[in-house]
Amino acid sequence: MEFQDCFPVWNKLTPSQQALILGARTERSVAKGTVLHSGGADCAGLLLVKSGQLRAYILSDEGREITVYRLFDRDLCLFSASCMLRSVQFDITIEAEKDTRLWVIPADAYKQVMEQSAPAANYTNEIMAGRFSEVMWLIEQIMWKSLDKRVAAFLLEEVSIEGEDRLRLTHETIANHLGTHREVITRMLRYFQNEGMVRLARGAVELLDKERLRAVRDA
Repeated sequence: MEFQDCFPVWNKLTPSQQALILGARTERSVAKGTVLHSGGADCAGLLLVKSGQLRAYILSDEGREITVYRLFDRDLCLFSASCMLRSVQFDITIEAEKDTRLWVIPADAYKQVMEQSAPAANYTNEIMAGRFSEVMWLIEQIMWKSLDKRVAAFLLEEVSIEGEDRLRLTHETIANHLGTHREVITRMLRYFQNEGMVRLARGAVELLDKERLRAVRDA
């Protein structure tokens, strides 16, 4: 899969704009757990995922994490180019959730193309609007949804992503995604296990009754 295949508005750019991006972009392979961007002072450039999976999260003053969104194949991360987004007032960390191959587009090169190309600007604005919608959805979940619903929704989403019912996840990992404490997640998972909805093992959660989990999520 080539860079051009992953950039939706590639054919709408002029040859000089295409040459600018191709000349500036670099390709990287990063291992699971690699931090690619950390906070507003960092400006890693825009990240275009070739294969793998990235996680964007925010970190509280107490050190608690909460996942804002994830990035998969062909997804473009804008928040890693914080120097280009002066209106963004919160710090985001980008970490590889799986071994990942990606392209890095320097912020200055992308900004130059975006200023010249209406399709590129529109594409960027669409991504930005989508990301802020995800942030608003997250706020709604935290404010209005009980933790049992959020845990059930998270487990079902993970099964959809991974394509299997046995998830290799620690309680700490789930807590970091949902912005809570590991002990709280452990109590909730044990409740789900006692109700026959999941089976717990060391470093793993197996979903046994997805219909009941969906009922919890949607209640």
